[in-house]
Amino acid sequence: MANNYKDRLRKQRKNQIDAEYGETKCCENPCIEPRDSNFVCINCGMVFGKNIVKNERRAYTAQEVEKRRQTEPRWRGFGPRTILPNESVDSKGNKLNVKDKTLFSRLSKIQQSLVSSIERNFWEAKPKLKMLVSKLNIPEYIEETAWRIYTEVAKRKLTMGRSIDGFIGASLYAAIRIHEFPRLLEEVSDAAMTSRHTIIRSLGMIIKQILPDLNLKYRPITSEQLIFRFGNDLNLPLNTQKEAYKLLKNSTKGGLNRVGKDPKGFAASVLYMAAKSTDDRKTQKEVSDIAGITEVTLRSRVKDIKKNL
Repeated sequence: MANNYKDRLRKQRKNQIDAEYGETKCCENPCIEPRDSNFVCINCGMVFGKNIVKNERRAYTAQEVEKRRQTEPRWRGFGPRTILPNESVDSKGNKLNVKDKTLFSRLSKIQQSLVSSIERNFWEAKPKLKMLVSKLNIPEYIEETAWRIYTEVAKRKLTMGRSIDGFIGASLYAAIRIHEFPRLLEEVSDAAMTSRHTIIRSLGMIIKQILPDLNLKYRPITSEQLIFRFGNDLNLPLNTQKEAYKLLKNSTKGGLNRVGKDPKGFAASVLYMAAKSTDDRKTQKEVSDIAGITEVTLRSRVKDIKKNL
């Protein structure tokens, strides 16, 4: 009896496959069965199509959303956590009695109490870091370094009484400077919607207390790195960018004092000077807007470079 049922079931599946995908001629004796959500012939291994088990019902009102909500795991980079909904029905839709309601209410409270303060901190910080990385188009290896830095910050409880947004922005910028990626502090501040002063204050604590213990070296941004960044933003050819790089090197050898001055000004000024002698001329306003400096600063740095060439 059992063999007859299996044969009938296989024949029914074969007819279903034939109706959807035409006559199946995979082998001499096709035996089609569902495997890992696919219809597969177990004799030759040919895959015929997907086996969709269930479609989720769509919800349009608040009542339908509440009724059709299911218990599901919430996945994070630091471990899963199951959410226990406050519902009066079980998984099959049957109403719970008073005893079961009390039990699940108690389980829900225990579940919430098992979450530590550092984990609640991570729950808030991880999505913010993901948002910043997505906005600034940061590579994954820099994101991993930033999360490593912030994890150490949270473990040492440096965030207590301070802004989480500030430490997230500071951790990301510290990781950017460690890997020498061409991103500016102003860009991180704007993307994080946090004041520059808050990020700088948090960054100082990270550089002094966290990076030495992690054996990470903070490398301040240089004008040489910004030349190619600003050059690409200005759509200047590579030869012009190389010429600007040579101008900065020759001026430095001639005694240019760059200590205590913004590297953006030097990078913008040599690009302006290099583009001035080619067909890709740029105005002072265009260059200063890309670099985030004033036209007065640009003219001052051009004078300093010309003196030392």
